[in-house]
Amino acid sequence: MADSFIPLTIDEYARQAALTDQRKGKHALSFSMLGVFGEAGSLLSEVKKKQRDKASYLGYADAVAEELGDVLWYLASVARRSGLPLSAIAASAVDATRLGSAADNDLTFHALQPAHIPITTEPTTKFEHRLLALAGQIGLFVNDYQSGALKKREQMMVSLTQVMRQLIEAANDSGVTLEAAAVKNQHKIFDRWPRDRTFPPPFDVSMDPEEQLPRRMTIEVFERTVRKQDYVFQKSSGVFVGDRLTDNAIEPDDYRFHDVFHYAHVAVLGWSPVVRALLRLKRKSDPKLDDSQDGARAILIEEGVTSWIFGQAQQLNFFEGVKRGGLPLDMLKHIRQFVTGYESERCPLWLWEDAILQGYAAFRFLQKHRRGRVLIDFPNRRLRIKELPL
Repeated sequence: MADSFIPLTIDEYARQAALTDQRKGKHALSFSMLGVFGEAGSLLSEVKKKQRDKASYLGYADAVAEELGDVLWYLASVARRSGLPLSAIAASAVDATRLGSAADNDLTFHALQPAHIPITTEPTTKFEHRLLALAGQIGLFVNDYQSGALKKREQMMVSLTQVMRQLIEAANDSGVTLEAAAVKNQHKIFDRWPRDRTFPPPFDVSMDPEEQLPRRMTIEVFERTVRKQDYVFQKSSGVFVGDRLTDNAIEPDDYRFHDVFHYAHVAVLGWSPVVRALLRLKRKSDPKLDDSQDGARAILIEEGVTSWIFGQAQQLNFFEGVKRGGLPLDMLKHIRQFVTGYESERCPLWLWEDAILQGYAAFRFLQKHRRGRVLIDFPNRRLRIKELPL
């Protein structure tokens, strides 16, 4: 028998959301306020996109649910920093007679909305007006906070209740349940900031060793000038790996060292169609995998992702000083879109971040020393680099 569905309580959601709140210090509340305001703007932006690109804009309903969840996350953050239970705010939003700051531990998202909500795939006029009302209410809320009008706990409670009431109505008019938005938000925040870092199993765990990516491998990477042209060469166990590489650019940018990013994909993600091709490790025993996951199109996808990230990294000093949890969420989400349909789509966003940061740490080492010994350590999900003697 299938497990019984357990409705998500509002305070449980707030507790889970708190686990992923990265902000600390005296400015944390102001940041959360801006977050509520910004996510309301993102909701309006989704409506605008659908109106502008009515036939070609896909994913409108999913985007609305995601943005509603983001507003909810920031509301939970503001409430927590203000010492107010989110459940108390929600309870007073649906029943003005319950205005008070006592938590209602049993209150669920399901209880906030009608049992049946019409599903919509396009923004209605009513929804547009409701979003404007929500944005306006949030604007008043932020303005009152900035002016010092919300110094008392009771005043904050009243303002948050008004925002929550508009949010519930916006969800009703959009055809989205707040429970669905909250669950979607939970999945996203733990995809990015996990409660525990459990590595997914290797994609090729069931294949013969001859068709598995290396679990451990050492590659010597070094630069050499040939006929006044700088090239990067790579060797493993005395055998050259791949062709010699240049930047393939008008202005030199050291992209010739970019294979280190593919090695990071192997070491951290357990994925790299490029390295499979370089090492002749395509999964020929499974024609479907060989064609769809290891073929030319998959190789182009990985190269495209690598090149796109490089363009972002150039503007951010190749991520120097960026620590775990510091890469932009939008960047990681774009990568997920790039690899949709491929194995690495199943890699959590936090693991993608690890691969990127480790790859760029090795890249910066190579930029500085122009040579290095790269060590793939997949069992520990690490890419290491050491000096390579001249």
